[in-house]
Amino acid sequence: MTAHPRAGTPARPEDLIDVSAVERAYYELEPDPLNPLQQVVFGTSGHRGSSLDGAFNEAHILATTQAIVEYRATASINGPLFIGFDTHALSIPAWRSAIEVLVANGVEVLTADNDKFTPTPAVSHAILRFNQEHPGTLADGIVVTPSHNPPRDGGFKYNPPSGGPADTAITSVVAARANQLLANRLDGVARVPFEKARHSRLVVEYPFCTEYVDHLGEVVDMAVIRDAGVHIGADPLGGASVGYWAEIGFRYNLENLSVVNPTVDPRFAFMTLDTDGKIRMDCSSPNAMASLVANRSQYDIATGNDADSDRHGIVTPDAGLMNPNHYLAVAIEYLFTHRADWTADAAVGKTLVSSSLIDRVVGGIGKKLLEVPVGFKWFVDGLLDGSIAFGGEESAGASFLKFDGSPWSTDKDGIIMALLASEIQAVTGDSPSQRYAALAQKYGESAYARIDAPASREQKAVLAKLSADQVSATELAGEPITAVLTEAPGNGAPIGGLKVTTENAWFAARPSGTEDVYKIYAESFNGADHLTQVQQQAQELVDGVLG
Repeated sequence: MTAHPRAGTPARPEDLIDVSAVERAYYELEPDPLNPLQQVVFGTSGHRGSSLDGAFNEAHILATTQAIVEYRATASINGPLFIGFDTHALSIPAWRSAIEVLVANGVEVLTADNDKFTPTPAVSHAILRFNQEHPGTLADGIVVTPSHNPPRDGGFKYNPPSGGPADTAITSVVAARANQLLANRLDGVARVPFEKARHSRLVVEYPFCTEYVDHLGEVVDMAVIRDAGVHIGADPLGGASVGYWAEIGFRYNLENLSVVNPTVDPRFAFMTLDTDGKIRMDCSSPNAMASLVANRSQYDIATGNDADSDRHGIVTPDAGLMNPNHYLAVAIEYLFTHRADWTADAAVGKTLVSSSLIDRVVGGIGKKLLEVPVGFKWFVDGLLDGSIAFGGEESAGASFLKFDGSPWSTDKDGIIMALLASEIQAVTGDSPSQRYAALAQKYGESAYARIDAPASREQKAVLAKLSADQVSATELAGEPITAVLTEAPGNGAPIGGLKVTTENAWFAARPSGTEDVYKIYAESFNGADHLTQVQQQAQELVDGVLG
């Protein structure tokens, strides 16, 4: 994708949303239940959309919350529901709507004390702790967040008692019921006025931040970070982790931890523009992270989190912003050689569009690799039972087990991934980027990229249901094809697209869930020119199959 001419530069007034207009549209616009673009649709991380487009409005949240309540009843979920929200303009209105429906249905709701912003991993951690400490009672949760999406967007995620993102067996039921309620003009939705609901006995304040921060030493070596005096610059990017980083510094006496930008502004006016010229709190994007990268020499380790803190960005003085795939490989190599109490047969989980450098590192340290389709939901059960010790996505989302091999969070946790970078620095004396350079020297340097290509809705449907025998090619960019995959090798689940591999390269093509494009991920260990050949032939191959 060609970069916008102002990518990486500070946002201007004309780039900012009108917060009042976004909030007004949430309450005033009525979605058309017959319009697929205005129905409830759960992607890999919940339902997302903008109130201005009729895709994320009060009716959506009322209907979806009622559908979740009904699902809880069928699944015998009898405990409280933990709820958190991030700093997007639509998050508080949607949180209020959800509270109205939950209380009207008699659900006990645990929400942050003083209505503080709550990161996704803090909700996941709270669910797991509650269920562990209350056998026979099951709690679940909702996180109101569109993650790193632009300021105009809203998002609504459901996490069942497993603590992680709900799988399609759950979200398909919830979405179908929510859309039925929309079609029936919310007939069947119970609600009470917010002020009455908020002050009812069913809404209980919960110290998410204290509970999360106090137990961080169970998953990251906070003492070694403190004793080494690692100078940390933590940038919440205006998101839900803003209060958490200050508390982490105080709780663990990290005198050299600085919260780079504590500003909270639903317009995110302090951001630099992403590659496409939009404001997007993507901590894996060099353009969105341009301000922190420019000041990297001030810190040993600088980190960023997206708005709900489920993603991480790692910045070092010597390399700037690390490629997410590179840091995943470094984290895996370090963790599996520095966590003595993890079981020897615990696997490394990766999505099939993540770098093959991970495969080589995992093989080098003698561990098992579990390659799954895109979506963190595929790691939830493994993290929960300890069969997966680390699960990570190429989009800078990951989580890992506690020192004792028990689960910490079963959703992505950008805070522990950020802190891990400082542990690595403190223990090894090398920055994560220096550790990556050593891995690249040992296993090979790769070129990796993603491009988008136009596709109609019908073509995307074809791509999502391809079979391997529809691909007749035997070579890719001069190398024999070693595998054509439409199912993930780690669990046999459909990948919703196609992956083609050779000895030194691969590509994967998947339809976008939100745009009329398909995405081509590709990697080559034979250099950038070879990667370009892989991309070109991948697009030709897919276009040929699509007709």
